[in-house]
Amino acid sequence: MAQQFGTLYLIPVTLGEDNITQVLPPDVVSIAQGLDNFVVESEKSARHFLSTIKTIKPVRELSLNLLNEHTEQKDVAALLAPLLAGKDLGLMSDAGCPGVADPGAKLIELAHQKGIRVVPFVGPSSILLSLMASGLNGQQFAFLGYLPVDKTQRNKKLKEIEKRSLTHKETQLFIETPYRNQHMLEAIVSICQPNTRLCVACDISLTTELITSKTIATWKKSPLPDLHKRPTIFLLQA
Repeated sequence: MAQQFGTLYLIPVTLGEDNITQVLPPDVVSIAQGLDNFVVESEKSARHFLSTIKTIKPVRELSLNLLNEHTEQKDVAALLAPLLAGKDLGLMSDAGCPGVADPGAKLIELAHQKGIRVVPFVGPSSILLSLMASGLNGQQFAFLGYLPVDKTQRNKKLKEIEKRSLTHKETQLFIETPYRNQHMLEAIVSICQPNTRLCVACDISLTTELITSKTIATWKKSPLPDLHKRPTIFLLQA
């Protein structure tokens, strides 16, 4: 008889202190409520989310194992143990969808190698939501993650990104550590060409959400929004 593996469920979570019923389908919440085993990016945020959705078992009785940027590749395989034993497992990121700009992709890769069923669920992705709302090219785009911290290297990279966007007709998406957001916005407005379009998508899905898209020339004509310590996606199209 063939071995029966559990299912790896990719559980999306909210992007902040927003209303769960507005961003997660009821069926997704229902399945997450019934799971006993999870792999999470951070225990604190996972316990908060699981407490909010009111899991069937008390959160203290759930099994939570960590998979984050500090997890070594050799330690990832052990996280498959519940699945190999026939138990379902939920994978959660700190915010948004697991596997997208998220270390959980390592576990998903191994699950496929073992022939384990992987089921993605619908939920908020700041990358896709910002692209949807930007009005920029949604046919061709690239997510670049973080740009260099050093000011000179960052400015050089911004020029490269703008050139790449113009050459490939491609929207460029990137992020910054929240406390450096304002410096990033100021640099983009200062460095990029007048006709280049910039969308700033901040606090996506929250009550404080701000999504503004306009040319650099237009950005220069009005006061810049305050992005300090607010999760933000920058989208650029030359």
